[in-house]
Amino acid sequence: MGTNKIDALAELLEKTGGDAERLEVVRRTQRFKRSWIELAEALAKVRASSSFTRWGYSDFYTYCQQELTLKKSTVDKLVLSFHTIRSHAPEVLEWDGVAKVIPSYEAVDYFSRAVGEFESEPPIVDGKGKAPREAKAEEAPEVIREVRQAVFDEGQPLAELRKRFDPVLYPRPKGAERLEIIQKASAAARKLAELLPDIDGLEDKRVQRIETELGALRQELDALATSLKSSLDKPGKKKPPRLKVAAPV
Repeated sequence: MGTNKIDALAELLEKTGGDAERLEVVRRTQRFKRSWIELAEALAKVRASSSFTRWGYSDFYTYCQQELTLKKSTVDKLVLSFHTIRSHAPEVLEWDGVAKVIPSYEAVDYFSRAVGEFESEPPIVDGKGKAPREAKAEEAPEVIREVRQAVFDEGQPLAELRKRFDPVLYPRPKGAERLEIIQKASAAARKLAELLPDIDGLEDKRVQRIETELGALRQELDALATSLKSSLDKPGKKKPPRLKVAAPV
């Protein structure tokens, strides 16, 4: 439905001689699947110049949602990823996507999170704030250089990046695996208690006794989970880094 709407809008703007910049952004949205960088660059410019106000929109994200059928989360990733490439891998902007494959914006977004590990002053990338500082190879930890290579040189997809680098960049806190096991056990006990009454041939007293035991087991498991979760959620827990994206003007 979103694709049909974009195609219809492009045709309408072409026939009626609509705003040239507006038509260009719509066209780039059509080409989004082939090359997201063109669209990301156009969105960054529209956001910085507030061109969307000329087209009857008071808010940048409303324009993206209603006209381009792009969600806010997608728009933020596109704009951030474009600025990340411009700052950390500008050579990608010269690639044609054929001779050398352009990394997905999800992969570039992953790289931007990794870069946030050693960016001392995360930039505001709304076109008006300061530009991201250039990452120097000698400053970057080895893992950041490896992520950069995986994204831009090897073209690895997001799933592979997560599998390879998450254990290093975002190690799970001590006790996380134990909490996961406890929560799974509690869910299994609940599911069993729900299924028992529907099984023909079981003695009612046995079912009631097991349900009572399962209820007590779940209470004990939930108490363990609450205690463990509380220790994991203590202040100072490291959160995944993220370069900041400014609110629309």
